[in-house]
Amino acid sequence: MYKKSKELFAEAGEVIPGGVNSPVRAFKSLTHQPLFIEKGEGSRVYDADGNTYLDYVGSWGPLILGHAHPRIVKTISETAAKGTSFGAPTALETEMARLVVEAVPSLELVRMVNSGTEAVMSALRVARGYTKRNKVIKFIGCYHGHCDSFLIRAGSGAAALGYPDSPGVTKGTARDTIALPFNDLKAVQETFAAYGNEIAAVVIEPVAGNMGLVTPQNGYLAGLREVTRASGALLIFDEVMTGFRVAHGGAQEYYNIDPDLTALGKIIGGGLPVGAYGGKREIMEQVAPVGPVYQAGTLSGNPLAMAVGIETLKMLKEPGFYAELAEKCRVLVSGIAAAAEKQGVSIQAHGIGSMFGIFFNAHPVTDFESACRSDLESFKVFFRALLKEGIYMAPSAFESGFISAVHSKRDLEDTAAATEKAFAAVQRAREEKQTAGKLIS
Repeated sequence: MYKKSKELFAEAGEVIPGGVNSPVRAFKSLTHQPLFIEKGEGSRVYDADGNTYLDYVGSWGPLILGHAHPRIVKTISETAAKGTSFGAPTALETEMARLVVEAVPSLELVRMVNSGTEAVMSALRVARGYTKRNKVIKFIGCYHGHCDSFLIRAGSGAAALGYPDSPGVTKGTARDTIALPFNDLKAVQETFAAYGNEIAAVVIEPVAGNMGLVTPQNGYLAGLREVTRASGALLIFDEVMTGFRVAHGGAQEYYNIDPDLTALGKIIGGGLPVGAYGGKREIMEQVAPVGPVYQAGTLSGNPLAMAVGIETLKMLKEPGFYAELAEKCRVLVSGIAAAAEKQGVSIQAHGIGSMFGIFFNAHPVTDFESACRSDLESFKVFFRALLKEGIYMAPSAFESGFISAVHSKRDLEDTAAATEKAFAAVQRAREEKQTAGKLIS
């Protein structure tokens, strides 16, 4: 069933570390063959072995309009014919920046970059330059890219101060990063009481999408805004995933919170590599060439990414776009929850905007620690069973799923039916394990 993908993976391993250019693509935690995708169209992807899947990964979020949208393909072709990069200003950059600033409530100035990692890294540098402080608070299980400062408890471990998760991150860098539990406002308040005049910023995914989908509890984000404002630290929203996803203006619009700096990515490139960071004018005017905080990029604001971003953001402004998308997500999450209940499998099913996630967990999931108490073996069975039914979900128990505008009612119905079969497979695997255990004892 996956013969060609297996061959391609073996070939890739000869010239690429682990055979992939981003670790999660290796399916390493799933004991399953990685899929090599040949093409995408609408709500579906097609692998090298000729298998077709309903896609809920969407290139990890950017493809809110689906794969190979005709207007996007046309824009790429027409723009590329004029040149792919100049390393000089173009009017497209201004138009793109204006659309972003108009949509995201807290932004007054915005700078284009090439990835979400670069966006968050740059925002943190600006925060440190602006406040003249060094320490930063992040939250366990929140992923902000692979910048050294953020590879501290980036999805594993307990709350701690200053131990890097990845070799290559220096202890000096780690000492300036304080990792705290998500949704624990008291821990933040206590940390500010101890280190308040040293903390430059609090960085957070306002809706956590990299420990599975975990939403903020009532008052949590407002509490972060209050404590940072009182101490002179900046509040940075990493909306690389939630920006233009949970609402047109992102999570900050959805929750009515006014961060100082915001990082964006994913959707604003419409499937091309792009990121952006921005915020209050006074803060962003610290960035060169206006101010002393240096950040640059040869391909930043390149015409292809800007043209596609402009076309995408214009389409997202169509009346009713987000209401329709949110309703699709509600229908899908309800269908998955009903399928699990029918098969007697306890799950936590979360959804917000057009993002969703499930945990094989009988108890509420509010942070990384509770997410890690989920049944990961059941997720493996579930994932593999869904693939056989032609459904492609995120190949990790700690990632979110994404709905696109082109997922149809029939797609959602087919997915709910497939999940019921997958939950049945989970229940069978549990019963077999229990029987085997009794035989051994």
